[in-house]
Amino acid sequence: MFLPHKIGSLSTVNILRQTNEGNHEKRLPPPRVSVIVVNWNRRDLLRACLESLVAQTCPDLEVVVVDNGSSDGSADMAEAEFVGRLSLKVVRSPVNLGFCAGNNRGIEASRGDLIALLNNDATAEPEWAAQLAPAFRRPEIGMAASKILVYEDPSRIDKAGHLIYPDGQNRGRGSGEVDRGQFDRMEEVLWPDGCAAMYRREMLDEIGGFDEDFFAYADDAELGLRARMAGWKCLYMPMAVVRHHRGSSLGVLSSRRLELIERNRVLLVVKLFPWSLLCLNGAYWVARVLSGMWAGATGKGEVARFAGLTGKLRIMAAIIKGNFSALPLIPRMFAKRRSLRRIRKLSPSEVRRLILDNRISLRELSQQAT
Repeated sequence: MFLPHKIGSLSTVNILRQTNEGNHEKRLPPPRVSVIVVNWNRRDLLRACLESLVAQTCPDLEVVVVDNGSSDGSADMAEAEFVGRLSLKVVRSPVNLGFCAGNNRGIEASRGDLIALLNNDATAEPEWAAQLAPAFRRPEIGMAASKILVYEDPSRIDKAGHLIYPDGQNRGRGSGEVDRGQFDRMEEVLWPDGCAAMYRREMLDEIGGFDEDFFAYADDAELGLRARMAGWKCLYMPMAVVRHHRGSSLGVLSSRRLELIERNRVLLVVKLFPWSLLCLNGAYWVARVLSGMWAGATGKGEVARFAGLTGKLRIMAAIIKGNFSALPLIPRMFAKRRSLRRIRKLSPSEVRRLILDNRISLRELSQQAT
């Protein structure tokens, strides 16, 4: 059974409020697919997300909404409007657990053999879950990736799986590109984006769930790379389509978002990267920062979104703060690194090759805007 660790004194026992569960449900066979939706104060977006799940063609689907202490009535809305239309459970937390712990609580409360994640700011096409599930006919597949389109402009790709730069910064494959069918082939990718992913429960039971030290951002990268190190693979399913409002959690111009991304990049590298790449991390990081600054000066990439000198100083401060905030957690990451020996199937050289084979170019990374 999947049992993520508790946060403080908070446990599933005292935060779980389940709808449509009782003696009758316990006699039913487990659903094939459980969809976890983590929510925090996004009632209207959550409503649209759940409506898209009502329309799913996948049979035996359950939905678990984890509400992270919302003050906008999101949990009440979900129960009032979707009980009877969905096989629905609502997990209520009095505080914001973050994306990682929220999903872990949802996974613990779910019963499906396959665990799908769907962001509350995303809507799934009716065939989404049904198109992801066949990936798991291959026993080595532990993860399946969706084709995620930009909600406001569905002619553009948000993510079609993931790529990574050798300093640990990861980015969606094809992010920002016009969708011309270049990602319409079923193929293996590095890992799925957590916005719209599916995981084999057997894999999660083996390697564990999300690392709750990450809170949010790069969490799917950490889980995905850890799964790859354990020998599991990821299959991209292009007919599993989702539309995503980009950056709606904290906002694309949020300094806090940049801090978490930078902090978690460091944690990812310390925990999972082979020493041959970890020792070069500083050089790769300097190259990325300088390339990003040059791209921003020419009006391209993430840096260009932060207008003027004030905006550039905000980015610099967020990057510095993110790196320094990682320092207290580094000893814990090294301890977790040692504990991964029990699940490791790939050698350090194989992990290095995996990262470099799925490397995003510095030019593409610098000129993309997430």
